[in-house]
Amino acid sequence: MRIASGRRDDDFEISVIPLIDVMLTLLMFFVLSTTFVEHSRMKVTLPEAASSDRQQDDQAPLLIVIDREGHYYLDNNEVLNSGLDTLKEAIARSAGDDRQRPVALRADAQTPHQAVVTAMDALGSLGFTRLSIATTPAERPDTP
Repeated sequence: MRIASGRRDDDFEISVIPLIDVMLTLLMFFVLSTTFVEHSRMKVTLPEAASSDRQQDDQAPLLIVIDREGHYYLDNNEVLNSGLDTLKEAIARSAGDDRQRPVALRADAQTPHQAVVTAMDALGSLGFTRLSIATTPAERPDTP
């Protein structure tokens, strides 16, 4: 006959190692997904202009953004190579066959002038004629 010992056989333990693995996996997922959102923001400070001629158009313009370092973005997608041929190819792919589509060029005030001229050259050689350059209104001095 067996005499009962002080320890019971039906004690059970909760293993926390799989729980830690799942929590670390979730943490890595959230950390990686939030860094992609941060890279999609483009900070562009537009130059100022005293006059503003706004023409309302029913067609959405093709948006070309040039940041401070001279990197090009077409409709929030970065053009990886800043060369003229690569830029022309990306614009042609994005615009399709519609050369009458308006184009809005948003360049940072501190961007190199050559980057703006390169974008304008690419648009002109592809046959785009409706180009507008985005600016911010200049502050008018108070005159008595």
